[in-house]
Amino acid sequence: MQASVGDRLLVHGRIVGQHDRTAEIIQVLGVDGGPPYRVRFEDGHETVMSPGPDAVVQPESDSDE
Repeated sequence: MQASVGDRLLVHGRIVGQHDRTAEIIQVLGVDGGPPYRVRFEDGHETVMSPGPDAVVQPESDSDE
């Protein structure tokens, strides 16, 4: 997984009834765009995370469409 600052991270819900969450990548802490990432969720919460297989990076250019 590779990402850049400004990309979106879509984290799919892992259990029935759990909604998908979207976060903006505000800092890339790994080498060559790899995890971990500092992200800001839509509710303003910030955290550092290494996304698992339930997450997808949406490049910044794709999120504008």
